[in-house]
Amino acid sequence: MISRSNAGTKGVPRAAREQEILRAASVAFGRDGFAATGVSDVAHVAGISKALVYSYFGSKEGLHAACLAEAGELLAAEIERVAREGSSGVERGLRTLAAMFAVLEDRRHLWRLLRDRTAPADGPAAEVVRRYTARIDALAQEGVLELLGDAGITDDLDISAMVRTWLGIVDSLMDWWVAHPDQSATEMTQRVVRLVEALVSDRTRRRD
Repeated sequence: MISRSNAGTKGVPRAAREQEILRAASVAFGRDGFAATGVSDVAHVAGISKALVYSYFGSKEGLHAACLAEAGELLAAEIERVAREGSSGVERGLRTLAAMFAVLEDRRHLWRLLRDRTAPADGPAAEVVRRYTARIDALAQEGVLELLGDAGITDDLDISAMVRTWLGIVDSLMDWWVAHPDQSATEMTQRVVRLVEALVSDRTRRRD
């Protein structure tokens, strides 16, 4: 249960107040989903009036879109940071997952927020999700092209299938991790490394 903030409603800079509202809303949307979360719930947790939330974000949909934009930027920026490091292939994939675990360690609700099936299928929030999904998908495409290119695979359908497979693996691992809150980011990274090494070593044994 989230406790109510003790912050007052006066004398707080707008930017600081906006962040307080976004933090409370992100946890609420991530924990309970869009459909089950009301502006009054967020206002109560943030220790402010519902009217103040509306004055900042205009509507529940506007507040939700702002939460998604902040979460999407956090995740996309971290994946882009890994991409700039210059690693490739399986190593890049492992580093990407490790970075995602690390950045979401204390805010796993953001993953639920980004994957909320009760969220509207259109409108400002859906547009935000599409924008960040396209950004992350492009990075996945880039990584897969490098991986398959090193193996001499250039077939478009092979590439498309591998991109979809990689994204599915990421989704499944993140969902599993969020469902097991006792598992730290470090433990999860180590687990993924073990699983990948088992797959690679099995493939090597078969070749031998």
